[in-house]
Amino acid sequence: MKKAILGKKLGMTQQFLPDGRLVPVTVVQAGPCTVVQKKTQEKDGYDALQLSFDQYPEHRVKKLVNKPAAGHFKRAGVAPARYLREFRLEDTKPYEVGQTLSCAQFAPGDLV
Repeated sequence: MKKAILGKKLGMTQQFLPDGRLVPVTVVQAGPCTVVQKKTQEKDGYDALQLSFDQYPEHRVKKLVNKPAAGHFKRAGVAPARYLREFRLEDTKPYEVGQTLSCAQFAPGDLV
């Protein structure tokens, strides 16, 4: 089953493996993401989720969000965010509009 989440690169660092090797790693802030819209096969012709990430501070919303986007977020009942992306999934039934997704949905060893 496919899973989706949005993230932002924070920087680079390094870690030591148990055998002593030094490995460069990327630090990513993944989530929390909010489900803004749920698209279904019957209504839209395909199954997908629209996720938002990196909410704007309330005092900046009026200046940074245009009216169509503000209306889209208001209709969903979620706070406006900087990023809005759509992910096609096989099954959108377990998700609801307004639900928050985090890294907890992934298990150790999942390919990201």
